[in-house]
Amino acid sequence: MSILVNRNTKVITQGITGKTGQFHTRMCREYANGAQCFVAGVNPKKAGEDFDGIPIFASVKDAKAQTGANASVIYVPPGGAAAAIWEAVEADLDLVVCITEGIPVRDMIEVRDRMRAQNRRTSLLGPNCPGVITPDEMKIGIMRGHIHLKGRIGVVSRSGTLTYEAVGQLTELGLGQSSAVGIGGDPVNGLKHIDVMRMFNDDPETDAVVMIGEIGGSDEETAALWIKDNMKKPVVGFIAGVTAPPGKRMGHAGAIISGGKGTAQEKLEIMAACGITVTKNPSEMGRLLKAAI
Repeated sequence: MSILVNRNTKVITQGITGKTGQFHTRMCREYANGAQCFVAGVNPKKAGEDFDGIPIFASVKDAKAQTGANASVIYVPPGGAAAAIWEAVEADLDLVVCITEGIPVRDMIEVRDRMRAQNRRTSLLGPNCPGVITPDEMKIGIMRGHIHLKGRIGVVSRSGTLTYEAVGQLTELGLGQSSAVGIGGDPVNGLKHIDVMRMFNDDPETDAVVMIGEIGGSDEETAALWIKDNMKKPVVGFIAGVTAPPGKRMGHAGAIISGGKGTAQEKLEIMAACGITVTKNPSEMGRLLKAAI
């Protein structure tokens, strides 16, 4: 079993004719069952054409109707990415993965509020995220497939780079991953740590989880409090940005300490108090996870 995606997921690439969309669609198709999973692309101006044999449709709705797709990945430039998310949500897909970085916050607020107001069932991963992978089955996004190993450890992270770091450490220790999920570093996004932790907790083939956060916001604290009361599996946690100065944005748009809240130390203390094994050293994530199981 896996969370979010598996070998039967059928994916539409929105932005398939752009350089980034083409490159990563090829990479995803070459990984595991990707050739069977990536079934359509969308570009209104190139409907009826194809990319490497993948048919291109005028809309997500058309692509879903013709191929039975249940997920999409978005490589549309920032100015049009929020509209692309909404198009996929309106088509009632199960999952939308938005890789695009730099979407205006106001655009994302509008999309998020519309999804809530209409009680849409679509799960949004991202934006500004590396995607999701179930090793040896399929991946949606920009992560390198070769560093992953099939196994029973879940990984959820706000940072793409630290997702790869955690996965690399686990793989070196012979600890494979059930799924690895990058939720993205923007202040307004879809799935949060708590949502993914719920999925891992319910997944009978996940034995433990690495949870990686960043400074800014309170998502990690919210997840930690839920973990304390509900999580049946060991969790190892790391927060990036221990030395970050207040008021300065560090890399991701959402990684900013404001009003004295959202510091790495504050997050780590709450996580530790909730029973999570925490570290300030990212090189220890894999070792601590192995010790926890």
